Amino acid sequence: MSKPERVALVQQTLNQLYPEPPIPLDHFDAYSLLVAVLLSAQCTDERVNQVTPALWQLADNPFDMAKVPVEEIKAVIRPCGLSPQKSKAISVLSQRLVTEFNGMVPADMAALESLPGVGHKTASVVMAQAFGVPAFPVDTHIHRLAQRWGLTSGKNVVQTEKDLKRLFPEQDWNKLHLQIIFYGREHCTARGCDGRACGLCRACYPARKHPKKIHKP
Repeated sequence: MSKPERVALVQQTLNQLYPEPPIPLDHFDAYSLLVAVLLSAQCTDERVNQVTPALWQLADNPFDMAKVPVEEIKAVIRPCGLSPQKSKAISVLSQRLVTEFNGMVPADMAALESLPGVGHKTASVVMAQAFGVPAFPVDTHIHRLAQRWGLTSGKNVVQTEKDLKRLFPEQDWNKLHLQIIFYGREHCTARGCDGRACGLCRACYPARKHPKKIHKP
């Protein structure tokens, strides 16, 4: 199967399985999404969704959050892991949103990436899911699946993002990002598939006899 055929098969399959994929992180505006995505680093979305309601009781906007002591934020978000770093980042980014952006989350990639605790992937998620700007956030899971499906030979998430953006129409990036996440969780997990087990892996490479070696980011 050629790469264009694999691209078409992947998109067709994902559209059938997940025609309208929901955003997995609970949020009510750009700020709550930004904080939730920050909290999701090395943590499951499910755990983040369990923790954020208590955090919003402390403060649900940057003006109020900027006034909350870091230790109080830390105590609430501890179940998400990395709480010392994440609590400080939430506090400082809230302060900067107030002082530099009038309390608004900027719809600008560079501005988002300038905030503490906000890397390229987090900024891409916010641009895509909060503002509807085409982006293709690539985490380790999407990086792994893209390699298994022969969509990239990239050795890091940066190259994989470039390859996926080149292969798929821009208007589909935001939806595809979510579709791949859900497929990876349900069918092509890190331990449940090695490039030979799930339906898409078998369809893309029916003759593959050995586990797909993954270039880790």
